[in-house]
Amino acid sequence: METVNNNNDNIKSTQVVYSESVVINKIIKRIIKKWWLFLIIGLAGAITGYIYAKKQQPVYQSYLSFALDQGASGGGMSVAMGLASQLGLSIGGAQDVFSGENIIEIMLSRRIIEDVLLSVDTFNNKPFTLIEFYRENDALNEKKNTTTSIHFYPGESRNSFSYTKDSVLYNTYLKFKKDLIVARRPDKKLNIYELMVSSHNEKFSKIFTDKLIDKTNRFYTEITSRKTRETLEILERRVPDMKNKLESSISDKAAIQDANLNTAFANALVPLLKEQSNSQVYGAAYAEMFKNLEIARFQYLKSIPLMQIIDAAEYPMNKIKMGKLKTAIIFSVIITFLFLLIFSTITFFRLQR
Repeated sequence: METVNNNNDNIKSTQVVYSESVVINKIIKRIIKKWWLFLIIGLAGAITGYIYAKKQQPVYQSYLSFALDQGASGGGMSVAMGLASQLGLSIGGAQDVFSGENIIEIMLSRRIIEDVLLSVDTFNNKPFTLIEFYRENDALNEKKNTTTSIHFYPGESRNSFSYTKDSVLYNTYLKFKKDLIVARRPDKKLNIYELMVSSHNEKFSKIFTDKLIDKTNRFYTEITSRKTRETLEILERRVPDMKNKLESSISDKAAIQDANLNTAFANALVPLLKEQSNSQVYGAAYAEMFKNLEIARFQYLKSIPLMQIIDAAEYPMNKIKMGKLKTAIIFSVIITFLFLLIFSTITFFRLQR
């Protein structure tokens, strides 16, 4: 009995394999028979791809590279840190917080990009904010048709923006950050960075790149040298004040001395001795503070980072455009494959009935 069952199972499995191969052969035969239909579909896909590539506007990508010297850190900063502690300030730590790849995050921050978008430049002999020109002329802006009533005029105050206008600005910022701006550090061992901006207008790409690097440099310089600048400003206020006190003490000493040229009592010399002591104290303090002022000036200059442009964003820029022939072939292959898949599926279910 077991032998008979095994034979029956073998027969059934053979029949299943045979039926599947028959179905596949029939599908292949029908595909071959309809070769002209697949040819038409392929040609239609190629024409669609060609038209699509022809209508696409070219993208112009700027390229800028720069080297970054982060200024003084450690070593000679100990003198300025000691001075700052005497004044109740601290100038340490800025180089650790705002260093390395953090400049990339600053460059891609909402504050910097929105400042660039709201800045003004001339296009076609007319002043435009960059966001206004982008929304009017760049086809990449998907929100353009739904917010045509929103405009960003030159000189307009940011505080006067409505919620909708702020939303448009924010969405544009996200678009640039995610899709249109590439900021990177190619080699982690080097302090060399690259910045690329893409748009459908070559001049816009250049202007946006230049303004973005300029605002990033200004902000980065401000935050990295802020504490040393505060120390310098305090000293610049205190040194003249100490000098005035010293000069006033010298004048008072001379006046007392003139009034007591022939004094007969030692007690009359007390005011003169006091002013002489004050002059010595003020003089020593003034000399020390003046020395510290010069140190603070030197440290402030050392703390200022240097951003040196290596390759500026110049014309002509990298022009990115889909090739018509390549796009036609890709569209033809994809559409033909999809049609083949649908045709085979429909044929398979029909043969199963």
